[in-house]
Formats: sequence, C-alpha cells, structure tokens
Amino acid sequence: MAVLCPNHVQEGLEGYKKYEEGVTLGTTAENELVRIKQKGNGAYVLEGDLEANVHGLVEEMGFLNAMCEEDRWVIHAHISDTLVTIKVDISQDLNMGCTVTEIWANYDDIARCSQAEAKSWYLSKCEEMKATVTRIQHGETLRCTKEEINELNRMIQRLTAEVESAKCQNSKLEAAVTQAEQQGEAALSDARCKLAELEAALQKAKQDVACLVKEYQEVMNSKLGLDIEIATYRRLLEGEEHRPRKDIGRRGTWIYSVGGIWAA
Repeated sequence: MAVLCPNHVQEGLEGYKKYEEGVTLGTTAENELVRIKQKGNGAYVLEGDLEANVHGLVEEMGFLNAMCEEDRWVIHAHISDTLVTIKVDISQDLNMGCTVTEIWANYDDIARCSQAEAKSWYLSKCEEMKATVTRIQHGETLRCTKEEINELNRMIQRLTAEVESAKCQNSKLEAAVTQAEQQGEAALSDARCKLAELEAALQKAKQDVACLVKEYQEVMNSKLGLDIEIATYRRLLEGEEHRPRKDIGRRGTWIYSVGGIWAA
C-alpha cells in the first residue's frame, strides 16, 4: 500500500490556485469588456462593431472557461488518483516514486501551458480593449465633430434665410424708393408746369396792370383837361353875368367846343 506525500498534495493545491488565478484574470477581462461596452453605448457609430466584438469575446471567454474547467477536472482527477490508496501485490516491484514524479511533471507542463495561454490571451484582449477604447474615443470625437458640423449647417441655413429675407426687404425698399422717385419726378414736373403757368399768368397780369395804369393815366389826363375846361367855362359864364347891359342886345353867335369858346 502506498500513499501520496503531503508535499505533493500541497503542490497540487498551489497549481490549482494558479488555475483559479487564470480564471480570475479571464473574469476580470470579461468585466472589463462589459465596462467598455457600457462606455461605448454612447458611441452609436461603433455600436454594431462593438457588439460583434463583445459577442466574439464572450464566446472566446466561454471557450477559455471550458478549457480551464477541463484542465481543472484533469488536475482533480490526477490529484484524486494520487490520493487513493493503491493496493498492490507485495510480490510485485512497483516504483511509486517514478509514477508520482511523472504525474507531477505532466501537471507542471499542463499548468505552465495553461498559465502561458491565459496570460497571452489576457494580454491580447487587453490590447484589443485598448484599441477598442481608442476607436470609441475616436468615434466620440467624430460624433462631436459631426454634431458641430450639423450645428454649423443649421447656423448657415438660418443665416442664409436671414440674408434672403434681407434681400427681399431690400428689393421691396428699392421698389418703393423707385416708385417714390417716379412719383416725386411726376409731382415735380407737374409743379414746374403749374409754376410756368403761374409765371405766365403773373406776366400777363403785370401787362394788364400796366395797360390799366396807362389807361388810367390817360383817363386822368382827360379828366384833368376836362376839369380845366369846366373851370374855364365857369369863369366865362361868371364873366358874362357881370358884363354891362349894353352888350346884351348885341347880336352874336357863340360857338362852344371842347377846346374853348369862339365868338362868331
């Protein structure tokens, strides 16, 4: 009967702990992927790509967990086999030391390979996650840039609409100014015509006044002459009234005219 040395059992437990650490590293990587996926929800540009990557990583994690689980069961089987009490025939010469050494050598090889694969996988996934984060950040930058471009386009459209509105108002104002100028020119032309008519009427009125003044002067001159004649006739009549009676019987003819009195 042979029993496995307690030191070998301790080494097996330590190897199992190493596998547990590999599984923990895989779980940490999976959690990191979940966190990156949560951060990448805002990056809608890379959403489909990220989901595909996450699904691929989850499948790889499942495959790796299956491999680790299989290795774990293999180790457990080796440990269980070594812990079982082996009944051997005393007459047989069985070298248990060589068997245990071979088992632990196989176990060490499996542990080293599994640990190296887990470490390599973890490093590769870290690099992939870094690249994914870089793409996410780049996607965020692109999204912000697109938002700024959209905002600028909206501003350009608003300014273009304001410019078109200003052009329309300017056209209306120019039309109103042109119409006002035309109306002003028409009113000015009408005023000039009326002014010319008034000046002509004023000139005619001045001429008429001059004619009237001339006629008035002529009438006044005629009146003055008539006044003089009337005064002369009055004096003559007054003189006849005071003449002696002897002259009364004298026959004669008096001729009256506008220019004076002549005796015939």
